[in-house]
Amino acid sequence: MATYPGISSEAFKHPLDLQAEQALRSVPGFNLVASKFIEFIYERPQLVYLMGNSIQAGPRQYATIYGMFRECARDLDIYPEPLLFVSQNPQVNSYAMGQENPYIVINTGLLDLLELDEIKTVLAHELGHIKCGHTVLTQMAMWVMNAASAIGEMTFGLGNILSNGLIVAFYEWRRKAELSSDRAALLVMENPRTVMTTMMKISGGSKQFIDECSLEEFIKQSEKYRNLDEDGLNQIYKALMYVGVNGMLSHPFPVERIHYLQEWTNSIDYQEIRRGNYQRVAVDTVSSEQTSEAERLQREIDKLQQEIDRQRDRDR
Repeated sequence: MATYPGISSEAFKHPLDLQAEQALRSVPGFNLVASKFIEFIYERPQLVYLMGNSIQAGPRQYATIYGMFRECARDLDIYPEPLLFVSQNPQVNSYAMGQENPYIVINTGLLDLLELDEIKTVLAHELGHIKCGHTVLTQMAMWVMNAASAIGEMTFGLGNILSNGLIVAFYEWRRKAELSSDRAALLVMENPRTVMTTMMKISGGSKQFIDECSLEEFIKQSEKYRNLDEDGLNQIYKALMYVGVNGMLSHPFPVERIHYLQEWTNSIDYQEIRRGNYQRVAVDTVSSEQTSEAERLQREIDKLQQEIDRQRDRDR
């Protein structure tokens, strides 16, 4: 399997991910949220919950899964090693969180559906989120929605965030971030068919009928989906589906992800990375910048918490 010592996330980030993040940071309200956010608001309570209500993988717990996880972290040059938890949940899902203590959660429903190489694909994908620094912005998105709801009409300016379009921008970025993590999975797995088969199974795979599912047909479905854009009305429907009647979608449709993955598989950029020609990260500089930012954000969130407490005391 390929390994990429010293690789920077900038070497494989999707341009749409970078573009959406830049657009997000320019939306009115983002700087306010960034100045009020710090990891213990969302990260620590969730980590405590996982430690008490799931299985932490290791050499003696889910040893096979943990072994693949360590290989993926090594291949993407992620250090220190994040934590890995297995959660009892029939939903076919996984996610990555954490800034100070990054971790990945993988549901039993996903383990029961996928083969080993497909599970490894998922692990590499989630580690891609950590490598790209996506988890910080993801936590911010969750925090700002909770904060806006809890604070309501308080006078910090947070009550107007939803009307400023910040939430929409967060979701748009989250969808594009998935494309970068799909690239991370391909770098680790090397075989695009494995990555695409994993997407197909997560879309609508069944353990009982998996022999009746065809990746080739799913790829054709992806092409048909893109051809729907020939009708301008269909483009409008697609846009509306992402903002969703039942809530905004955090992931692109799998048929779209397959298209972008195939596109990158055939690119010169991907071939150059496979040859070892890729951008490398300056570890010391990045570590120093992240530490400084975390300290600044912690000071700001302390101020916000004090203001919230004062407002609540006045309302009693």
